[in-house]
Amino acid sequence: MELRQLRYFVEVAEREHVTTAAESLHVAQSAVSFQISKLEEELGVKLFERVGRNVKLTPIGEEFLIQAKKALEILDIARKKIEEYLDPQHGQIRIGYMTSLTNHFLPNIIIRFRYQYPDISFQLHHASYHDLLQGVKNGDLNLAFVSPVPVKEHRIDSHILFSEPFFLLVPESHPLAERKEVALYELRDEPFVIFSKEHPFSEVIKTCCNQAGFSPKIIAEGMDTEAIKGLVSAKIGISLLPEDCLYESIPRFTKKIQISYPHVTRTVGIIRHKERELTPSEANFFSFVKELYSQMHGFW
Repeated sequence: MELRQLRYFVEVAEREHVTTAAESLHVAQSAVSFQISKLEEELGVKLFERVGRNVKLTPIGEEFLIQAKKALEILDIARKKIEEYLDPQHGQIRIGYMTSLTNHFLPNIIIRFRYQYPDISFQLHHASYHDLLQGVKNGDLNLAFVSPVPVKEHRIDSHILFSEPFFLLVPESHPLAERKEVALYELRDEPFVIFSKEHPFSEVIKTCCNQAGFSPKIIAEGMDTEAIKGLVSAKIGISLLPEDCLYESIPRFTKKIQISYPHVTRTVGIIRHKERELTPSEANFFSFVKELYSQMHGFW
């Protein structure tokens, strides 16, 4: 069975006409008919039946079409991968990310990278923290941006790019709203809106509150930063959010306040599988990101 035969077969099956398929393939009609006959002979079944001047797939031909298209798609992907290795300037980068990194961090990196590599395309995959870690471990993703950056996670190579502070977010009518900074212990009697237990920031906030001498009074939980912001805007409670989540995006009817003590921070970084080889495009991107933030101390 030849690749040419599969391509001819799919073209005829989709157009239901040998002559039209031959014109589309820029080959002689006799060549298409010959290759289809050879394919049927090799398989030992009839793939087409003639209906007037057209052709129609037989039941087994319909099943073969499904599998043939899958095979051609896989081969096309493999061809593109090889082309990328030969020319990494035109590759595609598939990378996972968390919602809390989309305000400024992720767009900033992509804009800067595409300035140097304008022909590289991105396939962005949004997922939860734990799904991103698992995606890198099992090979569904080669790269992911996460926060906090895992330490000593099995099969994962972690690189911290920077740390950033959390800020206090309160309703604009809150007694603390006009303060420039607040010590965390001053919030011991406040109702907190925090991330759900599955989110890594939930533990960060609880740990910092415990260091300040109290356990937060949790009145509501949210799955993502936008939900948290909305609950604070609605005067349900106060919350702590990373700086990137509030970068030029402080929600209406709220105030952002610096935390003086203790310093509540998160690490932000990029992870990859320890043993899986990156494509040339991904390797360029990985090196670019690490180099960018090694030169940007104080950028945030």
